[in-house]
Amino acid sequence: MNSTTPQRYSAKARHFHWSVASFVVLAYALILSTDLFPRSSGIPAVLLQSHFWAGIGVLLLAIPRLLERLRRTPPPVTPALHPHLERLSRVTHWALYAFLFAQPLLGIFTVWLSDGAIPVPGTSLSLPSPFSVSPGLGHSVEEVHTTLGTIFYYVIGLHLAAVCWHQFVRRDNLLKRML
Repeated sequence: MNSTTPQRYSAKARHFHWSVASFVVLAYALILSTDLFPRSSGIPAVLLQSHFWAGIGVLLLAIPRLLERLRRTPPPVTPALHPHLERLSRVTHWALYAFLFAQPLLGIFTVWLSDGAIPVPGTSLSLPSPFSVSPGLGHSVEEVHTTLGTIFYYVIGLHLAAVCWHQFVRRDNLLKRML
């Protein structure tokens, strides 16, 4: 490795990584909180709407995050990974990106198909659906969204377990690259 090889991700990549991670945690926290309050209180509806907009935040931040990732080669892990681990790492990262795009898009399609428009909080504006309202199809899309949300927990868990393994067992520079 020469002295010009970056040891950390770019400042943009780090910013987008941690911002996306924060919005993912927020989206999960909001949706899991809906069951803590009686439906009649109106709080679950506010939490659900906030969950939706946190998901939009994930999507809007994932786009420039992916573009930055494609624009710049990640700094190398030192010492280098075994080729099998390198492939597993790549597959896991691309799975994370797939979820970061699929989940918000499925949420958008769920609302469009179920309600016909996405209300913009604090305004009388809404984003109309390009599709005909179809509550049955909306429910089916929501079921896929919910199932993928559960699977996403495991992919995130795998990601976090790998970070811990790199940091505490392998003792390489993987985490330092993103800090």
